[in-house]
This record gives sequence, C-alpha cells and structure tokens, in this order.
Amino acid sequence: MARNLDQDALDYHEGHRPGKIEVRSSKPCVTQRDLSLAYSPGVAIPCLEIAKDPQAAYRYTARGNLVGVVTNGTAVLGLGNIGPLAGKPVMEGKGVLFKKFADIDVFDIEVDEVEVDAFCETVRRLEPTFGGINLEDIKAPECFHIEKRLKEEMGIPVFHDDQHGTAIISTAAVLNVLDLVDKKIEDLIVVVAGAGAAGISCAEMLIRAGAQRSNVFMCDSKGVITTRRTTGMNEFKERFALDTDKTTLADAFVGADVFLGLSKGNTVSKDMVRSMNRDPIVLAMANPDAEITYEAAHEARDDVIYGSGRSDYPNQVNNVLGFPFIFRGALDVRASNINEEMKMAAAKALAALAREDVPDEVRRAYGGQNIHFGRDYIIPKPFDPRVLTWVAPAVAKAACETGVAQAPIEDWELYADRLAGRINRGHEAMRTVRQKSRRKAARVVFPEATEEKVLRACEILAGEGIATPVLVGYRADIETRIEDLGIEIPGVEIVDIATHPQRDEYADKLWQLRQRKGLTPRRAARLIRKPLQFGLMMVREGAAEGVVCGLNRSYPQTIRPALEIIGLRDGVSRACGMYLLALEHRAMFFADATVNIEPTAEQLAEITVNVGKAVREYFSTEPKIAILSYSNFGSVEHPQSQRAREAVRLARLADPTLVIDGEMQADTALVPEIAKSAFPMSAIQGDANVLVFPDLQAGNIAYKLVQHLAGAALIGPVILGLRHPANVLNHHSSVEEIVNITAITVLQARRRARNA
Repeated sequence: MARNLDQDALDYHEGHRPGKIEVRSSKPCVTQRDLSLAYSPGVAIPCLEIAKDPQAAYRYTARGNLVGVVTNGTAVLGLGNIGPLAGKPVMEGKGVLFKKFADIDVFDIEVDEVEVDAFCETVRRLEPTFGGINLEDIKAPECFHIEKRLKEEMGIPVFHDDQHGTAIISTAAVLNVLDLVDKKIEDLIVVVAGAGAAGISCAEMLIRAGAQRSNVFMCDSKGVITTRRTTGMNEFKERFALDTDKTTLADAFVGADVFLGLSKGNTVSKDMVRSMNRDPIVLAMANPDAEITYEAAHEARDDVIYGSGRSDYPNQVNNVLGFPFIFRGALDVRASNINEEMKMAAAKALAALAREDVPDEVRRAYGGQNIHFGRDYIIPKPFDPRVLTWVAPAVAKAACETGVAQAPIEDWELYADRLAGRINRGHEAMRTVRQKSRRKAARVVFPEATEEKVLRACEILAGEGIATPVLVGYRADIETRIEDLGIEIPGVEIVDIATHPQRDEYADKLWQLRQRKGLTPRRAARLIRKPLQFGLMMVREGAAEGVVCGLNRSYPQTIRPALEIIGLRDGVSRACGMYLLALEHRAMFFADATVNIEPTAEQLAEITVNVGKAVREYFSTEPKIAILSYSNFGSVEHPQSQRAREAVRLARLADPTLVIDGEMQADTALVPEIAKSAFPMSAIQGDANVLVFPDLQAGNIAYKLVQHLAGAALIGPVILGLRHPANVLNHHSSVEEIVNITAITVLQARRRARNA
C-alpha cells in the first residue's frame, strides 16, 4: 500500500505538467490592443501612478493578493533538513492551499541560505513584490529570530506558519473542549512534547488564552525542561523551565489535562494516557506518525478526547484551517503585520464555528458523516467553506481594532458576501437575489418536509428572513425528524394533511380541475393525501405563495403535477426553464434546457422575453440575449435557422426594451473579436449574457458541458411562465442550492403579487 502511495504521489506531481502550480493571466491578452495595454506602451501609465503613490500598487498590480511562501528547507515536514530544492514540492502545495481555500495567489521562494542575517536580508528585499510573507519549514531556534527580525524590518505581514498555525488550531480545540468537560483554562495542567517552533508557539498561545505558565510542562528529547537543566537550552526554552522534580515525559503525564504532541511518532504509551486527569485532551500532532494512535489512546481511556494531524480520524489539527484565512483577512485590510490579537481572533472564530450546525456540503465531503459539536468534532473540518467567512473577518476586525489596518473595512456584511464569492461563484451571483428576497418573506411550501437537506435549508431561510417555510406532510413524522436533527426553524408552519380541515375541499377542487383529463373523485382523494399535490393545491388556492420540491423524485414527476395543478400564467403558452451558470469571471443564463423539446419560433420568442424579464428583475442584470443556431444572420437557409431568425423578430416586437439578436453561433455571441470584425451590425458584440438555445437537446447538452468542463456553479432550473411560482430541485441539490432556489421563488411570488 505504501509503495502504491509513493508511486501515486510521484505520478500526481509529474503528470500533465510537472509540479502543482502555474501562472495565468487575469486579463485578456488576445488582440493587439490587449497587448498594448498589458505591456508597452500602456503599462507605463500604472507604473507612473505607482511611482507617485506606492499605495497605488494595490490598485494596479496583484501585490495585494500575493503572498510569498519562503523557506530554506531546514525543517521540511517530518523530513528534517533536506534543503530548499527538495522542499519545493511542499511550498508549491502551500500555494495550492492558499488558492483553493482563500483565493490568494502565491509565489514559492526557496532560498539557499541558512545563516539568519543573510536569509533575512534576502527576504526583506522582496517586500515590493508581495502583500505578505509566509515563512515555512525553517528550523528552530533560527525561525524565531528570523520572524522577529522580519516583522520589525518589513511593512507587510510576516507569519511563520509552523509556529503559529498549529498554535491557533490547537488553541481553538482546547477552548472548545473546556465546555465539554467542565474545566477552566487556568486550572489546566498541560504537557507539550517537542520544544521546537510549533511546540513553543502552541504553549505560548495557550498561556495567552489563560493557561498558567507554571502549569505547562515543556519536554524535549531529553525530558522535562527544568531550572536544573544546563544542556540543550536556548532563550525560548528558558521561558518554560520549571522548578519541578518531574524529569521524564511519563512523569509530566501524571495528572495532566492536556497533551500537545509536536515531536515524533510512537513516543507516548497507553500507560501515560491512563495516568492523566479525567477527560484528558490528547492532541498527538507529530507528522507523519502521531505520538500515540487513535486506537491506542481509546484503548487506554474511554473518556479521552483525541486529535491528530490525520484526516482519517476525528479532530484533525490541520494548518489549512489557519494560514489561508489569516492572510486573507490581513491582506484585505492591508495589515502591516499579523499580531497576537489577530491570531487569537482566528482561534476563537474557529472554536465558535465548530459549535455551529454543519452544512450539507461538508457532510458530503466527509462521506455523509453525521457531524456535530462534541468529543469527535471540536474543530471545523478543513473542507468547510464557512471557515473563510468566519476567520478572515475576525482577523480583519482585530487588525482594525489594534490599529495595524491601513485600509479598514466599513461594510462587514458586504465583505463577508464577497469572501464567500471568492470560493463559491454561485454565492456571488445570488448575493443580490438573497438581499432582495429578505425585504418581504413569502410563504413557501416544502412538500419533502422530512428530508434533512430541506429542513436545514428551512432553518437558514427562516433565520435570514428570506422565506416563511411551510412544511407539508404528516405532523408526527415532521416533528420527529426536526427533533432528531436537533434544529430550530423560527416561525415554521407545519401543515398536517391527516387533520387539515380543507383536505376534502382540495380533493374536490383537484377533481374539478382534472375531471376532463381522466381524474376520478376517488383518485383525487388519494392524490391529495400526497404532500406534493396538497402543497400545490395550497399555492393554487392562495394558502401559500410558492412551492419548492423535487429532491426525492424525478424532474418529470415534479414538473408535471405543477403544470397540471398550478397551470400557466395568462398570456403564456409554454413554461420554460432557465439556468444560471456562474463562471470564473461572468454569470450566464441558459434557456430553455428543461421543458420544451422542439419549440416553434413563437415559443422561442416567448421564452426569450420571459427569460429576459426574469434576468432583469430577479438578478438586477441587464440582459443581452443571443438566440443561437448553427448559422450567423442568414448564412444558412434552412428551416431551423429560419426559425431562430423569426424568433428574434417576434421577441423584439413583444418587448422592444430587451437587447436581442440572432440567429448566431455561440462564438459570435461570446467572442467580441468575431462579432466586431464580421458582424458589426449585431446588437450583441460578443457580450451576450443570456443564451437561448434552439431546442431542449442543445440547451441540455450545453449547460451540462459548461457546468462540468468549465467548473461553473449551477443555479436552477428556475421555472418561468407558471401562474404561481413552483421550482424544481434535483436529487443532488445541496442545502445552499435549496436556499438559492427558494430566494428566487420568493422574488417570483412578489412579482406575481404586484401584477395581480
């Protein structure tokens, strides 16, 4: 297995192109004009602005989002002093994590220098390049001197992650355990194994959090650091020298409450763990092998709370929970340094987040585990996207409050939204919709009222004031499910079909509606006992304003009853489905990819107008609509291209305020150079943001290709043209996707109320 892992790791780093990172342009560079702006002569203009005002570099260059990951390779992971070149894969990996978790760009810098003065001078001279410096894999005690000196000499944040990253995460873990075991931090007896950079920093941070220095037993390879020690000491170890008779690591364990392992594998025995105080906290963080394994610790004690650096056991102490978000907050306020208050703010934010309900996407990332605050979950998971929006603002606020922020933030809610948009394209695209939906919440029916994801979405919807959830089904089942999940939905309404006074009335009205479509009274009475049909009848009769459903049934099984019971809006001949696809630098709307198989020209025109109005009203975006074909403006005479052309004419007549053109090929709609050179008369000059496809086949294929090949975030489908809002989920919809589609449903309901 180890051999397979070794080869897999080599293949991973070598495959496609060597290494793990690349540099990509954030601006277009495809035309002569682009080149003249990117380089000579246009580049001279921002150069002159920066010469006049150095702070302008944050406006005109990438400096404000660029971190240097710098090492000399003297303490690489658990591998030791393997040198800067051998450490380069780790530095590249660090760059990947910065980008993945906080959208921060990185240059990795491997410096062939071990002497402190020369190393510091090299790094100091790099200051104009970066917004911050992440020191990495530098051995102690040199790392302490290097960080201290660079912080004094540089005007940008300098952060040695090996020291502070583990300290921040472990402090968050210990703070959370205190409540679980009813202990006070000032009473804790703490044992630290490993008196290097990480060990000393972990101990110092716990002391700043309230632990007593006299209760911290620092151990190195020779045992407990005492006042009687004369060898293997330095000024940093001296701070932890205790007047004690304990000399060995085993001695220190007796009666201890907390163990922080930052040494090497298999150095802690079961007997040591057994000798600890009640409810011991064992954070065995040695890499790659822990001081004691999860299994051994639990064999020794039933009441142990265990954490390690491994991802396959609970409570992973992983530095990725710290450095990306700490730098994100520091960069966003242009902090001159990362101070102790900022680090403590990060630890407290992590601790607080672990107490929050865990979202569906995190559960999915960890195999569907039922994750909740407790002994096996005392710190957030590394793949929890909320860490960014909790830790970065906490760090940024601490920077502002302590006077090190050079560009303080004023609107913290907007800042949190923009942070979420950095790693979740769909969040940025939906920000306006969710803000608008909060102005007046609508009553939205959820027929799948026992589905966990639906209930968790309802908790968010009610908590944020986006919608008033109406859970339709059978009260006992719904209440039991809510209680089992341990969630609270403020203001929720549960509609019990079994006892509802209008059930028979709804059954009769359903029969009257569909009696000429083969529905019998008996069949109607059976159907109305189903949550979907009952919920749709509630919306039809005005007892609710919209419905969201489809998580546990197929798309046709959901859309067909909606069309049959709710029906089409007056003046509309066909419903249609619209998707929002959030790409890296733009949002696109696709229609119709869900309902109409082969629409006529008239139906295409109707789809175009309905989608255009929806984009304008719900997303506050001015639509530029391209009706697509395989031809450009009559280049091919065929009934299919003629149909698209006729749809353009009819759509323009139906709504002259919309920018619509076609028929055109997809690249004509999206590439300015093609439109400008070949079709200067087009109203769409490569800037289309709404694509109307000629048939369902094309639309369905297109949105799935873009979603999976371009990594677009998908929102929808939004069903347009119904008398009342009814939107359809899919089997894989996440909690956030349910929240998003409900927010759109609320806006649709509000629009209907205005037009009623």
